[in-house]
Amino acid sequence: MDWLLFAVLSAFFAGITSILAKLGIRGIDSTVVTAIRTIVVTLFAWLMVFVVGSFDGIYDIG
Repeated sequence: MDWLLFAVLSAFFAGITSILAKLGIRGIDSTVVTAIRTIVVTLFAWLMVFVVGSFDGIYDIG
């Protein structure tokens, strides 16, 4: 049942991220904002890969 909690939290934080992006970055081009947000998400995704210890799975990719 933990997956349901994670799914709900993921949806919540995705919505908050979108709202904060609209409020905080009014004078900047949307393409630049999207690129910055993508970099942040990518960094956190790699951080989670290392925290969980699943980096060895990268070698299983065909």
